[in-house]
Parts: sequence; structure tokens; C-alpha cells
Amino acid sequence: MMKKYRMMLGMSVAIIAALSTATPALAGEGAGVVPRAAERSASASRSMILAATQAGQRLVAVGDRGVVLLSDDRGGSWRQASKVPVNATLTGVSFADERNGWAVGHWGVILHTEDGGETWTSQRMETSEDRPLFSVHFTDAQHGTAVGLWSLLLTTTDGGKTWDKVSLPAPPNDTRADRNLMHVFADRRGDLFVVGERGTVLHSADRGQTWAYRPTGYRGSFWSGTALADGTLLVAGLRGSLYRSSDGGETWHKVVTGTQSSITGVVPLVDRVLAVGLDGLTLESRDAGSSFEVHQRPDRLSLTAAVGAGSSQVVLFSRAGVVPTE
Repeated sequence: MMKKYRMMLGMSVAIIAALSTATPALAGEGAGVVPRAAERSASASRSMILAATQAGQRLVAVGDRGVVLLSDDRGGSWRQASKVPVNATLTGVSFADERNGWAVGHWGVILHTEDGGETWTSQRMETSEDRPLFSVHFTDAQHGTAVGLWSLLLTTTDGGKTWDKVSLPAPPNDTRADRNLMHVFADRRGDLFVVGERGTVLHSADRGQTWAYRPTGYRGSFWSGTALADGTLLVAGLRGSLYRSSDGGETWHKVVTGTQSSITGVVPLVDRVLAVGLDGLTLESRDAGSSFEVHQRPDRLSLTAAVGAGSSQVVLFSRAGVVPTE
């Protein structure tokens, strides 16, 4: 059972990286775990970072052993959050405004901040099992969605004071909903999309209460996705796979990327779209994701996340922490 469990977790780059660090949250199946607060460290900026976002003008990044990093100078310098109540690996983060944010991770933990990420409190945690949450997205300060292992999907309408499990329908030609859900994002209208294994794309037009599958024709795993300002949807993942939709997810077309390196994040910027991935991969598009130019770092450093900083600047993250700006 544990072997199968670890194998399924390994489908996400976040979990591949987490397994390699022997994070306490994975020290067993969760029974008897006593959560501890995240430790403050002078080397926190070199911790594995798995997700990042903007909180107003501030950048917030989360990762291994409960590390939360904050930057108020567009990624020029970073400091560690002063209070994080758990040392579980954090895999996703979302802010509704410059002060209210949420982070999710192992033990199914959901953390909340009301001061721009300086201090965090726990809203949810299940230490009896380590059923991780991989991603979270809030459309406003009250309405949020979190997704994770084995089709775990949670929604809130009160800012995370309560979280409700959503029972998903079985995928087409399948008997039950048990696919790992890796990333949730919203388009300009507020419609929600979730991507996951076996080419899964889910769509909700009612803030996560009901969901429908949107066939992509792909059978591998999607790890990330985003919506552009013009409504274009991009989803990406295993072995350089990237798909594009210009009709709200009704139909999808494969984009030739010219790489076999897996894509871990897709970030829309003012003048372009940037994707990052394993083996030092970066992909850049200036035509709304119709085509991409491939770049690869000489050091082959696996990139785990990216975030926009200003109009066109971007900050990169990796298993070795914040990537220095070149």
C-alpha cells in the first residue's frame, strides 16, 4: 500500500521533489503525527519552492517543511514568514488581495494569512492520513477551491472557516472519480478549471459547486495551467505536453513544444507567456500560446515554479530555492 501511495505521489514534480527530501509529513501514513511549527532558517531561500504568487506588490512563495518566503522588492531579496504553524511541505498558494491568502500542502493542510503572509493560522489539517492538497485558488476573499490526491476537491464560501468536500462525477468511460488533481486556476470570467492525471481537465461555472470534464485527447498528466487575458486556456505537464483552448475549454489543440522535459508551471505576463520545467526548461510565447521558443539552462536546474514581478519581469524557483536573477 505504501509503495503504491508513494508511486502515485510521484506523478507531480512537487511530490517527486518532496519525496527526495524525506519531509516529516511523509514519514509514515500520518497516524500519530504531532504537527510542529515550521523552523526559521537563515538558508530558507535555498529551500525547495513549489509554488509562488503575487499579494499586491508582494511576492509570496511556499515549499519544503512549511517554508514561506516574502519579497517586497520584486524578488531582489527574500525573508521568511515569522509564523507558520506546521512544517508540512506546502505545495500551493493563492491570494485574494494583498492581505488575505491561503496555502495548502501535505496532511491536507490549509493555512490562512490576514497580513500578507507574515503570519499564518491553520484552517484544516488531517494528520490521520497524508492525503495532500496540491493547489488552491481564491476568486475573492470568500470563495476558494483546493484540489489534491485521489480527486480530493474542497470548496469554501466563507473564507476558509469551513471547507466542504465536493463529490465529483466519474470521468467518461470510467467507474469512479479517483484521478489526482494537480492544479486549479480561474479565467477572466471567474470560471474554474482543474487539471490532473490522464489528461484531466475539469470546468466549473458556479464557483466549484458542480464540475464537468472537458476531453483533451491526452492520456498523460497535466501539472499546471493558466488563463490568458483574452480567454485563451493553456494546460501543460508531462514530457513537454502543452494544450491550448480558445473556446473556454470545449476543444483543445496540442501545441508543439519541441521538448521532452516536463512542464511544471505556466505564467502569463503582459507581453508574453512563460513556461518552466524540469532539466532547466523555459518556454516563451509571444502569440498567446500558439507557439513557443525553447530555452534550456546550461546547469539543467529543474525549475518548479515561476511568478510575475512587475509588467514583464519574472522570478524563477527550483528544488534549490530562489533562482538568482541573471
